[in-house]
Amino acid sequence: MKKNKELPTMPNIETDRITMSHGSGGKLTNKLLDNGVFRLFENDKLQKRDDGAILNLNGNIAFSTDSFVISPIFFPGGDIGELAVNGTVNDVAMTGGIPRYLSLAFIIEEGMLISDLWRILLSIKHAADKANVQIVTGDTKVVEKNNGDQIYINTTGIGEIHQKANLDMNKISIGDKIIISGNIATHGMAILSKREGLEFQSEIESDTTNLNFLVKDILDKHGEDIKLFRDPTRGGVATVLNEISTQTKLGIQLHSENIPVSKQVNGACELFGLDPLYVANEGIMIAIVSANKAEDILKTMKNNTKGVNSAIIGTITNEHIGKVISKGLLGGNRVVNMPIGEQLPRIC
Repeated sequence: MKKNKELPTMPNIETDRITMSHGSGGKLTNKLLDNGVFRLFENDKLQKRDDGAILNLNGNIAFSTDSFVISPIFFPGGDIGELAVNGTVNDVAMTGGIPRYLSLAFIIEEGMLISDLWRILLSIKHAADKANVQIVTGDTKVVEKNNGDQIYINTTGIGEIHQKANLDMNKISIGDKIIISGNIATHGMAILSKREGLEFQSEIESDTTNLNFLVKDILDKHGEDIKLFRDPTRGGVATVLNEISTQTKLGIQLHSENIPVSKQVNGACELFGLDPLYVANEGIMIAIVSANKAEDILKTMKNNTKGVNSAIIGTITNEHIGKVISKGLLGGNRVVNMPIGEQLPRIC
């Protein structure tokens, strides 16, 4: 791992693999938690070691929980630990919340390498520090060998709603613009390429990252003109836009030439016969915004490192109600339907 210049050393806990005793609540459990979790994520709330935490929050609260079961657990550009932090931080941010606290729960398969668990813990710490959130409570369970897939992680996030946030699907109206914050399909193709053992000229890396500071920038400057945020994870951009179109009973017109996709990812999608609109993402967001402020909001997003590839990709319309239509370079239209089934299992 090259993210931290000086990494804490892995603790000596008498064995190189997770055993059932690590989940029994006894000596090995305490040694694993003392030398790993409590040492690495040290803060006054976590150190109380209660089954819950008392948090300091004001006003309306944003709350989200998610479970992460990705395979492989280490992939180009990240791992399951970083993904678990970023995924929940972003879910809180999509409500207009400023995430502050996370819970962290592990289900670990017997036989997992301690060194792999330590690597994941370091990644969690790195991601939490970057997002400026604290791990304040959690849980660890161990299941018998062959009854898991190395490790599953659950994270719950809590934060305060930004004072200018007033996000609501019902605020979306005809003419509103759809902005995406970056290149699509990168995460899904990084995972699939790793699974299939494919090599490209340069490795496709997951886009997993925290978006909470980008969200704060947008809300600070344009809060009253932001109608909705969504992160297009499983099911990709197509799924999110179909959900919005169905729920609002409005149409969506996409401009395919404006949708940012890297050449390498686009090539990988063609190789696998996949449409980038349906591939999972972990580090981009969709914003529905007022038409007359869309260019200003786009400029704000591009000035943030997490939004340099932002683009206006579509418009809310009163035509083709409940459907997403993509207009191509040659003027032809195609319906972008809700995906059926799962293109990429175990993606997050």
